[in-house]
Amino acid sequence: MGRFGIMGTKTTRATEATEGNQRIPALLNGEAHTAAAWHAVRSPYDGRLLASVPECTESDIDLAVEVAKNRLIGPALPAHERAAILDRVAAALIDRSEDFAQTLSAEAAKPISAARIETSRAVDTLRFSAAATRSFSGEMIPMDASEAGEGRLGFTFRVPVGVVACISPFNFPLNLVCHKVAPGVAAGVPMVLKPASATPLSALKLAHLFEECGLPPGWLNVITCAGATASRLAQHPDVAMITFTGSAEVGWAIRASAPKKRIGLELGNSSPVIVEPDADLGLAAERIVAGGFSYSGQTCISVQRVYAHKDIHDELLERVASLTAEVEVGDPQYGSTVVSSLIDSRAAQRVRDWIDQAGEGGASIVTASVVAESPDSSRLDWDSDRLMAHNIVAPTLLRDVKSDMLVSCDEVFGPVIGFSSYSRLEDAIEASNGTRYGLQAGIFTTRIDTALRAASLLQFGGVIINDTSSYRTDQQPYGGVKDSGNTREGPGFAIEEMTESRTVIIRG
Repeated sequence: MGRFGIMGTKTTRATEATEGNQRIPALLNGEAHTAAAWHAVRSPYDGRLLASVPECTESDIDLAVEVAKNRLIGPALPAHERAAILDRVAAALIDRSEDFAQTLSAEAAKPISAARIETSRAVDTLRFSAAATRSFSGEMIPMDASEAGEGRLGFTFRVPVGVVACISPFNFPLNLVCHKVAPGVAAGVPMVLKPASATPLSALKLAHLFEECGLPPGWLNVITCAGATASRLAQHPDVAMITFTGSAEVGWAIRASAPKKRIGLELGNSSPVIVEPDADLGLAAERIVAGGFSYSGQTCISVQRVYAHKDIHDELLERVASLTAEVEVGDPQYGSTVVSSLIDSRAAQRVRDWIDQAGEGGASIVTASVVAESPDSSRLDWDSDRLMAHNIVAPTLLRDVKSDMLVSCDEVFGPVIGFSSYSRLEDAIEASNGTRYGLQAGIFTTRIDTALRAASLLQFGGVIINDTSSYRTDQQPYGGVKDSGNTREGPGFAIEEMTESRTVIIRG
């Protein structure tokens, strides 16, 4: 087993809820909702049919929004009830964690070890949301700070912004849904959730879990539909806010189409990591490989660009290459698998094309090794044809990457790490900033002055010191600048986005 594998045996391929020809309805007002046509959800790894979900229409979206809007008319759920619901969902998710992990692994080709981690993180997201529900409040206004305010009491409190449309991506189909739905419950907003078409099964399971744990019908409605159909959510006059995670192109198009709505965008990145000559190279190499290849690089903060100081460039590259050669590839159900299928064949072909274009532009492949093992530890034959058949791109390490190459200036969303060298820290910072994205960046150094200088000059929403761009905790303010978005997620911050401040002034 490779160094970056996780011990484990091959587990059951799929749970009863995600196997075969089962049709899983959408959820409107607490009831099963079907449509004339059905969308097949297939494993990206082997193409097997997992289940089918309705291909909902714009009329279905209108109905879901109407249901959600009506919840604003009736009595609101008090904060203690909302918090208790979130706590119960967290406890129930712990009890069913393996079931959810198996669903994630099946629908997203997420290695089972990573799927279990995502499920655990979703529990944290729910718990943080419950805690925020109990403490979220307004503030007092010092009215007598001006003469005109004498004799008056002023305070603010938060009210729901209105119906919230939640549009989630395929890569974290449970935890990123939780990052929208759990703060929404905490804020007391009714929601219409549109999960990614490739990975809707875990979202539907989660919605049913919320209702089992006491969330009244209609507060969380799940619509399964194509992305083009979902544009109706952005244009619907009764949707007050859209929270979207996905590509920059789609996100900013939504923003342009709905200029009067509140739009929260958490988008892509081309994540840089700077390694200074004083850094712990062993730590840097290990974290770069983990941050670049986990879940096949399909995270928006996956390590994509490494800027290594010229004095340590070759040594660091050698260390990273050695570790890359041990990254295990294969069936997402194997406990040691790190890299498996990309979400579909188009994604896999695009990444291969970008690697080829980088080679044509002067970059060279240091390693694109394939290490794979079967349950009995015998080597499997992973030739290029078999990789393509399973939508897998081998972990690929490039050197001499230039800033205008697609693998540098755009978001790869695949298991590709590109190396470049620099002489001065300012050059590395300038190169890191030389992208339209600005989500997270990392730097390895033992000098606090260097770390603080980088933190002040790197144009990213988050700067991670002595770890990579891929580090995230679920309670932190998470989001980017430039084309990477315009919001901050994390339960406390998302609740604030989903509510408005109302001022009350009382004359004595």
